[in-house]
Amino acid sequence: QVQLMESGGGSVQAGGSLRLSCVVSGDHSGSQCMGWFRQVPGKEREAIARIDRDGIDSYADSVEGRFTISKDNAKNTLFLQMNSLLPEDTAVYYCVADKGLYGGTFCPELDYESWGQGTQVTVSS
Repeated sequence: QVQLMESGGGSVQAGGSLRLSCVVSGDHSGSQCMGWFRQVPGKEREAIARIDRDGIDSYADSVEGRFTISKDNAKNTLFLQMNSLLPEDTAVYYCVADKGLYGGTFCPELDYESWGQGTQVTVSS
């Protein structure tokens, strides 16, 4: 079982930056694929970034070019660097993990096994 703990959320003005962190503990075989989702109340969760075992990343169109996902395997930590933040980025952000397929080189788009508790990001105009 994988445990995920996010931190780094907060309030920022539009155009600002934040960096989210997610510490991974437990069975690391279950975290070959990792990613970030976000959710606004009343809306479905949105997958915004993911990274596979080899560090290959992908992004939703809504954050491409502004957000960067990365990981520090030695520290068992996943990051999301968020730049040029917009008011529409306001949401609860969730760290996710999954074992994926083919040793973690094929990662799910939506169906992740482990979820963190979420951290609030608020961007004011």
